[in-house]
Amino acid sequence: MFKRLIFGFIGIVVLMLVVAIGLDRWMSWKTKDYIYDEVQELPHRQVGVVLGTAKYYRTGVPNQYYLYRIQGAINAYNSGKVKYLLLSGDNAQQSYNEPMTMRRDLMAAGIPASDIVLDYAGFRTLDSIVRTRKVFDTNDFIIITQRFHCERALYIALHMGIQAQCFAVPSPKDIMTVRVREIFARLGALTDLYILKREPRFLGPLIPIPAVHHIPDNAQGYPAVTAEQLLVLQQRLADEKKAAIAKAEQLKAAAEKAAADKAAADEAARVKAEQDANDAQQDDAEEATQPALAPALPGRNPFSQSRSFGH
Repeated sequence: MFKRLIFGFIGIVVLMLVVAIGLDRWMSWKTKDYIYDEVQELPHRQVGVVLGTAKYYRTGVPNQYYLYRIQGAINAYNSGKVKYLLLSGDNAQQSYNEPMTMRRDLMAAGIPASDIVLDYAGFRTLDSIVRTRKVFDTNDFIIITQRFHCERALYIALHMGIQAQCFAVPSPKDIMTVRVREIFARLGALTDLYILKREPRFLGPLIPIPAVHHIPDNAQGYPAVTAEQLLVLQQRLADEKKAAIAKAEQLKAAAEKAAADKAAADEAARVKAEQDANDAQQDDAEEATQPALAPALPGRNPFSQSRSFGH
């Protein structure tokens, strides 16, 4: 019986993996005709949508995925394949601003600010694709990202009835971990589309492209600190975490000591109570076994002695 349960569980896991990999491959096949690897093969479109990612890893090392996407956007713009670049990314925190970071690097490469549009609410791929259509009024555009990301983004677009193509920029060599994660990301996307039927977190008013975007000169991009400062912040956070763990351990030790002291006191009180009860029982037993005194005759002092008098 136990072996049957084990084999049944293994069978279910294997079946789920086969289904996941099958859906992954199906999504790749479904979108392959809309993906271009060479910038010369790209069709001419008005808007190119650059999907955001962090510029640095948490260790402070530059993110190769980000660098390839920025270079792909530069190539697509300079080759005349797109007229405007819509930078869609996460801006959930003050110190994390993907669109502003991309804008800064693209402007440093010579792309004018007037041809750059920012989408601060591209929290997920679904948000970026649907907002391009519903907020920025663009129904035929080029997505710029890695191939595995292209496939998921294009599938979302096709499901939503949005026309799009994708410029697949290169990927780093060590892509295996990211590619495995992508399988689960695709399962999540299918769940969003077919089961949860999710919409973007924010939509907002219509902003057709081209549109004038006024951005203050002191607007801060990500990272708000340099890579070296990021390492210092990481170390500070690690030290704070260690201190918090040490304090928690101290509090735990104090609580355990207090509990042990209370348990010892309770045990001592219990032993004393048992001893007192035993002493009381022993006293009662001794009183019960002690012999009683003979009763005295009435009118006679038992302690007096009789004397005989001669006449």
